[in-house]
Amino acid sequence: MKEVVPLAEGWSLRHSDDLLPAQVPGCVHTDLLTAGLIPDPFLGVNESDVAWVGQRAWTYVRDLPATCTDTAIAAPEHERTDLVFDGLDTAATVTLDGRELGRTRNMHRRHRFDVTGRHGLLEVDFASAYDEAASVRALTGERPNVYPEPFQYIRKMACGFGWDWGPTLVTAGIWRPVRLERWSTARLAGVRPLVTVHGGTGRVELRVEVERTAQGAARPLAVRATVGSGLAEARGAVEGTHAVLTLQVPDADLWWPRGYGDQPLYDLELALVEEAAGPGGEERPLDTWRRRIGFRTVEVDRSADSHGTGFTLVVNGERVFARGVNWIPDDVFPSRITPERYRTRLRQTADAGVDLVRIWGGGIYEDDAFYDACDELGLMVWQDFLFACAAYPEEQPLRGEVEAEARDNVVRLMSHPSLVLWNGNNENLWGFRDWDWEPELRGDSWGGGYYLDLLPRIVAELDPTRPYTAGSPWSGSWDHHPNDPAHGTYHSWEVWNRRDYAEYRDSVPRFVSEFGWQAPPAMATLRRALPGERLAPDSPGMLHHQKAEDGNGKLNRGVERHFALPEGDFDRWHYLTQVVQARAIATGIEHWRSHWPVCAGTVVWQINDCWPVSSWSAIDGDGRLKPLYHELRRVYADRLLTVQPGDGHGGPPVLAVVNQSAEPWQARVTLRRLRADGTEAAGRAIDVTVPARSVHRRTVPQELAPAPRSAKEFLVADSEDLRSVHFCVTDRDFAYPVPHYDVAVESPVGSGTGNVEVVVTAHTLVRDLLLQADRLGPDAVCDTGLRTLLPGERLRLRVTGAAETGANAVRAALFCVEPA
Repeated sequence: MKEVVPLAEGWSLRHSDDLLPAQVPGCVHTDLLTAGLIPDPFLGVNESDVAWVGQRAWTYVRDLPATCTDTAIAAPEHERTDLVFDGLDTAATVTLDGRELGRTRNMHRRHRFDVTGRHGLLEVDFASAYDEAASVRALTGERPNVYPEPFQYIRKMACGFGWDWGPTLVTAGIWRPVRLERWSTARLAGVRPLVTVHGGTGRVELRVEVERTAQGAARPLAVRATVGSGLAEARGAVEGTHAVLTLQVPDADLWWPRGYGDQPLYDLELALVEEAAGPGGEERPLDTWRRRIGFRTVEVDRSADSHGTGFTLVVNGERVFARGVNWIPDDVFPSRITPERYRTRLRQTADAGVDLVRIWGGGIYEDDAFYDACDELGLMVWQDFLFACAAYPEEQPLRGEVEAEARDNVVRLMSHPSLVLWNGNNENLWGFRDWDWEPELRGDSWGGGYYLDLLPRIVAELDPTRPYTAGSPWSGSWDHHPNDPAHGTYHSWEVWNRRDYAEYRDSVPRFVSEFGWQAPPAMATLRRALPGERLAPDSPGMLHHQKAEDGNGKLNRGVERHFALPEGDFDRWHYLTQVVQARAIATGIEHWRSHWPVCAGTVVWQINDCWPVSSWSAIDGDGRLKPLYHELRRVYADRLLTVQPGDGHGGPPVLAVVNQSAEPWQARVTLRRLRADGTEAAGRAIDVTVPARSVHRRTVPQELAPAPRSAKEFLVADSEDLRSVHFCVTDRDFAYPVPHYDVAVESPVGSGTGNVEVVVTAHTLVRDLLLQADRLGPDAVCDTGLRTLLPGERLRLRVTGAAETGANAVRAALFCVEPA
């Protein structure tokens, strides 16, 4: 039977003339940080001080003795020993006892070397990623790029070279596990489970590839597989180096996205055996392979209609409005992301009402623990191939690496039912057409052959059970502009870059796969990341942790369109930028959800951060929840109540009642036209029945609609615990009263220290009340985001982990909209 010997211990990193203890998996930065040789690059402006790390070569070493963990490397009972790296970052030369085993130039694929009978000093020499990129660029020629770093010339995590939300920390190291595999006769070299379901019967077709030793070349081999506890079994002979098995599971329980059903998972096991030599003999086990699978169908409906060309995910025959978020690496040093951290972040994502996570193309193919958690949580995964925001050469040595990388990762990930879509790239088709690449390229390759030819052929060959799309955005063909909102997927960035968030309502794209608005991280995160700094929007640390082009200018313009920009009041500025971020995303999602099924999905940029930074995230780099997170919970809930502006010509507003649940919703909606002082000018209750997975839209009765451009009246819609408020003018133009409310702090019976309930009683209109719990202690969390209260209403906020719980401290942590 194959034996596996992990090689996590005993590594050292050469630094000058010294050997430092090294952690594997890990990287040079984390090893230097542990040794105290570099400052934490996440703090202050330290990132600049460690730039030298990515510019030089590094070597990892360890002894590979004749015996390893009390197991002989070349024991007589094993014919072959392989050294297996699951991830080398990136351009590496591997030597053993002074003899080269091989060279690598791809962070995103696995590597295997035959070390049978060999031992001695194992060295992994990493060239500087900049040097590797320069050597490739010399071979292929220049290609245009959105950023001034050479990430398109090396198969490495692109965002490690810096992005408009990420630091420039160019890593090197053994970033995924390494091990010895000792085996005889044959091993399982590749297993492709093609999982489908037809008429209620689950079908698993296992395509098996076997590697044999010279001694095992002619031996009779077989494979046997089981699903669940004897639900299905199959056995078949290995013909040369290949075998195919088919298993049928009657009445298979279907895997569904969260909100549509359960997520049953089945254990799939495959064993490779050497068949018995004669009658009465016993077969000899050689290798095993185990995964969890789920039965479901998935397709993308791209049918043309009167609105253009659709892009609707269809799972098990059910058309889905995708409530999505974009995912970036959760740490710029990915080896630090543990399975527990993945599960925490993805649990938070699911709890926000999200049902789709797009793994963006400038990051990594995530660890199996990521996809395992998505399988269990019902989070659909949209997986980009790793190309983003640049023209990529298609010549060697990159083309061969791209193909090997794609084949490796398609096979590795295809067992996961959560994986519903392969996507060729991020913004490169759009960039080719719109960002002046065509004249600069002068006919040179730029990646189109990858996205429109190579990658779809690989997916069709290896994983025909899933759809593929050439890019995000992509209209489906060159017959339409790549980022045409009427066709396929669409990225909406004019509204953050140049326009007010109200302009999200100007169109109804078929599927919005990127849109977003920035805000700073939580105050406690800023205080940790910028120790000792007097915080201001333009303080040195704040500017260093703002990577977007004119990021603060865009933040300020976003605030100024709705509020008076606070001068010299950082706390107020911080609150208002958080409010604008939450409102912006809510504006887009409410509008686009209200136009289902024309619009079939929104994917917010972005759910997470890789370090403490002002960015588009809902969860900041320290894992704290921004107000946007709580707003996502509201606008991504199965049931949504929203009031939308009229037709733009002074028409009355529209009430949209969105029901994405599986049951009809019989809603009683109370509409009230209120004056600024909270008194009621008119009101009426409306009964609405909304079928499952449907939207009901109706014009608000004229007598309930505030006058166009009214600065003294607003509209409130309530149903059960849902509320939507509609103002006809911006906040700076509305006649808000001075907010007045009482605050009481209560300690729930049996609660621990630092767990309190804050009761706010409003005496006036209180717009967008927010308790910033982290001001009460770095570990404090509040269960509620922005809330609007009417006079006489009471709100109960639950806070856990607070260091300060006095009424004065709590009041100081409360913010709301104030009159201009």
